[in-house]
Amino acid sequence: MPQPPVVVALGGNAIAPPGGRNSVAAQFERTEETAWRLVHLADQPLLVTHGNGPQVGTALLRSDLAAEVVPTQPLDACVADTQGGMGYMLQQCLDNAFSAAGRRRPTVALVTRTVVALDDPAFEHPSKPIGGFYEEAEARRRMAADRWVMSEDAGRGWRRVVPSPEPVEIVEEEAIRDLLAAGVVVVAAGGGGVPVVRRPDGSLTGVEAVVDKDLATALLAGDLGAGLLLLLTGVEHVALDFGRPGQRDLHDVTAVELARHAAEGQFAPGSMLPKVRAALRFLERGGRRAVITTPELSEKAVAGEAGTQVTP
Repeated sequence: MPQPPVVVALGGNAIAPPGGRNSVAAQFERTEETAWRLVHLADQPLLVTHGNGPQVGTALLRSDLAAEVVPTQPLDACVADTQGGMGYMLQQCLDNAFSAAGRRRPTVALVTRTVVALDDPAFEHPSKPIGGFYEEAEARRRMAADRWVMSEDAGRGWRRVVPSPEPVEIVEEEAIRDLLAAGVVVVAAGGGGVPVVRRPDGSLTGVEAVVDKDLATALLAGDLGAGLLLLLTGVEHVALDFGRPGQRDLHDVTAVELARHAAEGQFAPGSMLPKVRAALRFLERGGRRAVITTPELSEKAVAGEAGTQVTP
């Protein structure tokens, strides 16, 4: 590959509009806006990953509601389904935006599998909430009948929780590398990839889990030798003392400094911490720069003029 790829990780708000207006039409509209924000990367090898939290929750709810009519969908199949649907949406919007800008590039959406370890401690301690909320009685029925692990969620109801194991390997890495080398824009590793484990005979099988999207992206970006990891989310900067009177935005920061802030508990586990961990892991694997910011500031961020710029 003559040029190291740029890897862009899209957060939920880059596809699903804030405020709950998450119809397919609304998601297309938001994705189209985001695609236009990436046109400035048209002359570089480009890999786009994305989250799927709201969408996989919808897929599980759909399966749940139809359980008396058709067989329910296991979680790994729901992750694959959302990868396909969201990959199509990103593929079409990127194609349209690049073509309209006179910078036509072929785009491929790839259903991607992520290998995890069956002995990962996360399987003993499910912690990732997925799907909708349930009344306690229904939650207890689910735990008994379907063997779900469920927990009460901050007074809002009960939710299913699943393991979130560490990503070990991206199965389609070589295919992604070949596509990038051929000049194709690749959409891959949606929702962290479909979680699979290797059986003793080397074959793969899906498991009921969710892989963190940002950590899977960092692994893939490092393996591909990416020069830049762009983590796009809902805030312009990583902040210290977020939401407090003394909030301070971070502009240029080293990996050592950012790791220290993370160890001090500055970043919320369900929002900014996964992005911080992904940036640090990417740099540990030889990456030169990671940036955390919004889609609207992506062009300035690539130029080093916006967002939180993290360097080794």
